Amino acid sequence: MEEPMPKDPFGATARLQTSAGTVQYYRLDALSDGRIANVGRLPFSIKIVLENLLRRLDGVIVTEDHIRSLARWGLDEGPGEVPFLPARVLLQDFTGIPVVADLAALRSEMARQGGDPERVNPDLPVDLVIDHSVQVDAYGMADAFRINVDREYERNGERYAFLRWAQESFRQFRVVPPGAGIVHQVNLEFLAGVVQVQTQNGSYIAYPDTLVGTDSHTTMVNGLGVLGWGVGGIEAEAAMLGQPVSLLAPEVVGVRFTSALREGVTATDLVLTVTEMLRSHGVVGKFVEYCGPGLSSLSLPDRATIANMSPEYGATCGYFPVDAETLRYLAATGRDPARVDLVERYCRAQGLFREDSTPAPDFTELLTLDLSTVEASADRAAQAQPAFGLRRAVPGGHAEVQGAFRLGGRQRQRRGTAQRANDRSHD
Repeated sequence: MEEPMPKDPFGATARLQTSAGTVQYYRLDALSDGRIANVGRLPFSIKIVLENLLRRLDGVIVTEDHIRSLARWGLDEGPGEVPFLPARVLLQDFTGIPVVADLAALRSEMARQGGDPERVNPDLPVDLVIDHSVQVDAYGMADAFRINVDREYERNGERYAFLRWAQESFRQFRVVPPGAGIVHQVNLEFLAGVVQVQTQNGSYIAYPDTLVGTDSHTTMVNGLGVLGWGVGGIEAEAAMLGQPVSLLAPEVVGVRFTSALREGVTATDLVLTVTEMLRSHGVVGKFVEYCGPGLSSLSLPDRATIANMSPEYGATCGYFPVDAETLRYLAATGRDPARVDLVERYCRAQGLFREDSTPAPDFTELLTLDLSTVEASADRAAQAQPAFGLRRAVPGGHAEVQGAFRLGGRQRQRRGTAQRANDRSHD
């Protein structure tokens, strides 16, 4: 859907050449050129919110004062509330069906009053992923997946027929059917674009992918460099209808990773360590942003695991900037090469691309974690107690676990056979 071009008093509109053609974008460094503020010092997550305002400047909902104040984030008191409008909305069936029912009710009321019900549509792209209705009826057999999906359709026929009607009736509304995976996985591997493109007056406008979702763990996609978080159904509905989310200009706590995880230490061990550290520090209602050379040692699934836990340590989001690993993951998950090229060119042009040499932004606070100090650990989840290191739990156990990781499969098998023979000799 085409939208009118917004105002551009800062002279921020520029062109960017990509392998798929020329796109326009709103340069953040135009604010530095105009000596409003040095936007290069800002956290990546704040830059994304600032671009959102710059692109949507209309003098009514978004004013020049909003932009000037946020550009000076951390230097002045800030703009207070920011009218943030995400690029898209993500729903899952459990919380999303009531939202769709409200849209259907609006159409009914429009028709009752003599209006055109076809005018009621989402203003933003909306994706609803059906993943909360599955039950396990069959397992341990080759066709268990097919049986479970078939029975899911039988149980939820009326609900799914309603969602099919919604997809066919509403513009910018897609439904991902059952069996595709959980909503966060589908978002990470398929829906998230990292950089979006929209048509305005015949021009293609590129801008960062952002979202709100009706699930607290929407933050998982922060691991891909996409800014987003969970909201309630009413907020999601308002965003779908073009109303911005009221966002207090957040404090941003930086977490600088150095070194790399030792052999045998997993992303789960890291996320337990990070969660404990951030809970102790206190990040409720704040943005968390990860930086430092240690990021290059973390795969994107590892980053997504950490970002997914943002609600557990209380942050609004846990953002990882776009870098070479992001591009590798996009290519590995089948994104179009032209899309990957657009992501790299746009993020580099906007100062949104991270490299090991990138200096740390001016965070509200900066914490540091040496990844080589993270220990393999266990979590007393049932007792809601902090994780404890295996080194403390079983003397020598950590070295034994590391040794097992270094062994090949045949070596482990031979060691196990020898150990069982030794045990029998002592019976």
